[in-house]
Amino acid sequence: MGQAMRRGDAATPGGATGVSGVELEGALQSVERHLDDLQQALSARDMPRVEGYAGELQRALAHAVERFTQGARRGGTPLALRRRLGLAGAQVAAQRDALARATAALDRAIDLLMPGHREAALYSPSGMQQPSRGHAPLEA
Repeated sequence: MGQAMRRGDAATPGGATGVSGVELEGALQSVERHLDDLQQALSARDMPRVEGYAGELQRALAHAVERFTQGARRGGTPLALRRRLGLAGAQVAAQRDALARATAALDRAIDLLMPGHREAALYSPSGMQQPSRGHAPLEA
């Protein structure tokens, strides 16, 4: 067996210039592992771990998308792996939506408990600086 066969390059569609199924599987398993880690940290409400795992997941997703894109350009990727990548993407979207709902609920609770807190903010929700209420606008 040659070195290309040991690396797995020639054993998969795309040949020596393509992305091997082993590489795609590894990239996908990394995404799935980081998704599981993030979900466990979210369930435990461990914010330092959530932040760390979210960064790791982001890097793993970027790597997987890069590998799958290369594979598609060089001869295709296995349908089963593409479906798993799609499922992982759907799980990321579901987690993002759940976090957005939780954040909105927290914002509403804060608004009820501290109704005037938003008036003291320097910036509006859109990111624009709010005009100062204590000073009249300058006119030329």
